[in-house]
Amino acid sequence: MKSGPLTPDPKNGCPVTHCLSLIGGKWKPVILFCISGGVNRFGAMSRAIPVVTKQMLTQQLRELETDGLIHRHIFAEVPPRVEYSLTERGRSVLPVVQAMRDWGLSDAAVSAAIGITPDQLTGVVSHTGHAAQ
Repeated sequence: MKSGPLTPDPKNGCPVTHCLSLIGGKWKPVILFCISGGVNRFGAMSRAIPVVTKQMLTQQLRELETDGLIHRHIFAEVPPRVEYSLTERGRSVLPVVQAMRDWGLSDAAVSAAIGITPDQLTGVVSHTGHAAQ
């Protein structure tokens, strides 16, 4: 695999920055992971990620939709039903999200082996879904 220089290309910008502009932040990768696993309705996502506020979840879903990573389908029913799905572009980023998951599992095992508990980490969500202090 050919890799470019480790500094951003002044003409084309930094590919890592580009990626982070689309999926960066605390909740976007988690939301994409949920949708890929079949959690595709707002209420189900809210229950799956209990530490995210409804306002933040709404904002992140809108940004993912604006960026073309997810599709919002409104069913013409009473009461109205909305489901989210990954677009082709959204599916293309799943290997990155899966790599984050795999690394997280591996690093959690390393942390546990050296005695670091999830509540000792700053600004992360533990496996119980509660934010560490």
